Amino acid sequence: MESILITEGDGPVSEVTIGRGTLASLAAELPEREGRSRVAILTQAAIAGIARSVAASLEAAGVATLTIRLPDGERAKTLSVVEDVAGDLNAFGMHRADTVVGIGGGAVTDLAGFVAATYLRGIECVVAPTTLLGAVDAALGGKTGVNVGGKNLVGVFNHPARVIIDLDILDELPDDLLRQGTAEALKTGLVGDPDLVALYRSDGIAASLDEVVPRAVRVKAGIVSRDFREDGVRAFLNYGHTIGHGVEIAGNMSHGDAVAIGMVAAGVVGERTVGFDGAEDQRALIASLGLPTSAPGLDPETVTRLMDLDKKRDADGLRFVVLERIGAPTVVHPDAATVRAALHAIGID
Repeated sequence: MESILITEGDGPVSEVTIGRGTLASLAAELPEREGRSRVAILTQAAIAGIARSVAASLEAAGVATLTIRLPDGERAKTLSVVEDVAGDLNAFGMHRADTVVGIGGGAVTDLAGFVAATYLRGIECVVAPTTLLGAVDAALGGKTGVNVGGKNLVGVFNHPARVIIDLDILDELPDDLLRQGTAEALKTGLVGDPDLVALYRSDGIAASLDEVVPRAVRVKAGIVSRDFREDGVRAFLNYGHTIGHGVEIAGNMSHGDAVAIGMVAAGVVGERTVGFDGAEDQRALIASLGLPTSAPGLDPETVTRLMDLDKKRDADGLRFVVLERIGAPTVVHPDAATVRAALHAIGID
């Protein structure tokens, strides 16, 4: 098993473990915690079987469990769902020594992290991502949130005590979920690990998760450890997300597909602002992984409005993460003509 620490200041604040068969024995994988007597498991219908196995492991270890089934997909990430879950935790008798465990994709881990950060003003959170996208991005780094008018506009920074990644679970992912996660894994390579990009060039979508996941986690853990609250370099992890989030909401699209399209757009912005010469090569690599590179038919005004609402705007305007070269990201504030050119490149006119 590999352990990767996320630090803040001089000490570790979150541990990411990467192994095999760990979810079946989750009771042994939880951080030691005095007084823990209850664990609330937040999950979704598609992985109910995994949640039952986890609950059995905990019950066998003498820990009372409550499994709360969330709505599917992004429908889990609303304030009304938070209120419902808090009511369930009240009825279960949760206290501050207890633990919320989120098992599932990014929507589950986002929601679990937000609930744990706010219930009783903060209780322990452990997350176990069951998708590649969750394992290399959403479950890591302590960003929690729900959607209110835009993506993740209500949330807090709060690290999970532990992130448990079980590669046996990820090996069984259907092709679509593997592809979605590949978009975020490729993103980490583009901003921080050229060797990961090279691995995808050589092996394509079949690149070994035993190498992909630790590489992607190390990139994100390293950046988050330098900048927990996104005051600086953590913004680099938003590569492809500025237009991507607008496309995701406007097109009712999966996050991975939207980020892939957003990276194509960001390549064009980089080309026009900092002279990035790999935009077309990047587009070809994204397409070779089975990911989309355009979103024709979307209304440009709707996408632009959603971009304006996004958190990636500051006093100087809309922020775009771009690449000077692979592994060398920077932040720019493009003019309106450059943004139009980026939208045009992904079929939005």
